[in-house]
Amino acid sequence: FLLVGPPGTGKSMIAQALSLHLPSVTEEIQVVHNPENPERPLIQVKQRDEVLVEQNRLAGAEGDLIDPKEAPINVAERLGYKCVHCGTYSSPSDRMCPKCNRAKAASQGNVGNPFGDLLGGIFEVTFAQLSGRDRVTTTRQQFGKEEVVVYERAGEMIRVLDQKALEKRREVEKESPRKVLIPITRRPFVLATGASETELLGDVRHDPYGGHPQLGTQPYDRVVAGAIHEAHQGVLFIDELPQLGHLQRFILTAMQEKRFPISGRNPQSAGASVKVEAVPCDFIFVGACNIQDLPHILSPLRSRITGAGYEILVETTMPDTDANRARLAQFVAQEIAVDKRIPPASRDAVGVVIEEARRRAKALDNKDKALSLRLRELGGLIRSAGDIAVTEQSKVIEADHVRRGVKVAQSIEDQIRERYGSYSAGVGTDMSSSQREASPYHYWNEHKADDVQGYQ
Repeated sequence: FLLVGPPGTGKSMIAQALSLHLPSVTEEIQVVHNPENPERPLIQVKQRDEVLVEQNRLAGAEGDLIDPKEAPINVAERLGYKCVHCGTYSSPSDRMCPKCNRAKAASQGNVGNPFGDLLGGIFEVTFAQLSGRDRVTTTRQQFGKEEVVVYERAGEMIRVLDQKALEKRREVEKESPRKVLIPITRRPFVLATGASETELLGDVRHDPYGGHPQLGTQPYDRVVAGAIHEAHQGVLFIDELPQLGHLQRFILTAMQEKRFPISGRNPQSAGASVKVEAVPCDFIFVGACNIQDLPHILSPLRSRITGAGYEILVETTMPDTDANRARLAQFVAQEIAVDKRIPPASRDAVGVVIEEARRRAKALDNKDKALSLRLRELGGLIRSAGDIAVTEQSKVIEADHVRRGVKVAQSIEDQIRERYGSYSAGVGTDMSSSQREASPYHYWNEHKADDVQGYQ
């Protein structure tokens, strides 16, 4: 879709409303490590049912979290949660016990050493750090059978892995490493600004270690999805479409192929050699622009929109009926609720807003018996009236507040004409004598209520 119309007529709201009528997304996109060619990660698309099964399997492989006080005493001591001297529990990141100020782990380095009383205080902390562990393996009796149990550090908690969890973890470790690129829980509406190619088309992050298997980050884990990929099975909305410039061609390609590769955009980055082929991006495209910007939209893109969609000129007015007046009153209530700082409006105040919408429909769009749909400007009028009411400590927005808000919310051009008689006369007041001499128009002699440019 291509939505064309003046600013503030609700083009983005139309796109959001469209996304609400789409079915829920059914696919999750994962990028998988390619052991044969790490610089060319693979794409795997999973359905919702497969994702739920995988999540349950991974949840079973993660084990259970318990409080350190619930773990066996020797396990809590060996993991660094419990002090061996006074029995106080604390964070494993604390090397010294906060109660007795001694190293929490027992040090065996000075046993039998005749100089232990001299060197013990120096090396006690070091030996204690070396004796601390991140993982402890032990056994326990379960239903009359002995099974292996692994206790791991998990922040302030302890993770317990029983026999079943260990078996599931081994199964997971056998699979190729992967990363969820587009989650199944994503929103169906994506607003893209097109500020850069990275934001729109995706990128591969830089790795200072060049993707070294031991030191660096693998290429698959550095892939970042773009807005066109995040909008898969949803709506991609781009406001001010002509501002994209040459990026419009990439939008056209993505719309045609429904797949678009992700590669490193910075040629000096370690991600420049990484490329992920055929990343799905099947979306509904909604572009918006103003009437004067139509010539800046690429012809092939407009042809694609016309061939598979619609070009829509957004309405700026609606008929002045009781139903539409009620909708406009609802809009006033919504703007007040969104602002959260201005008081509610009285019935008379809403009536003045409706009359102002009727006046603007005639003044701006030359429509009789109509109400303006330039909602952004009407919203500014409501907030201006609300600010006046707050200043006067009024509990509600009265009709007089709206009338004064109309004057406050008028455009700067109207304010200049009201004060100086015309826009040209207002410009002339800010000019120096030398600027007036060089000007093609004698602004200081301007006295007519017009904006005629050039010599007189």
